[in-house]
Amino acid sequence: MARNSLSAAEFCKLCATHCEACATECEKFKDPHCQECAAICRSCANACRQMAS
Repeated sequence: MARNSLSAAEFCKLCATHCEACATECEKFKDPHCQECAAICRSCANACRQMAS
């Protein structure tokens, strides 16, 4: 991103996709650490989407 790579947006979209998948999986479990992971992954996915646009 620092060098305006043409691939940066693609990597950010890929990261967002994987973070969303992790969040969805972690939300299936009620353990506090799983819920915390899900929230962090959703936040990361949102940040990645913003960087991709």
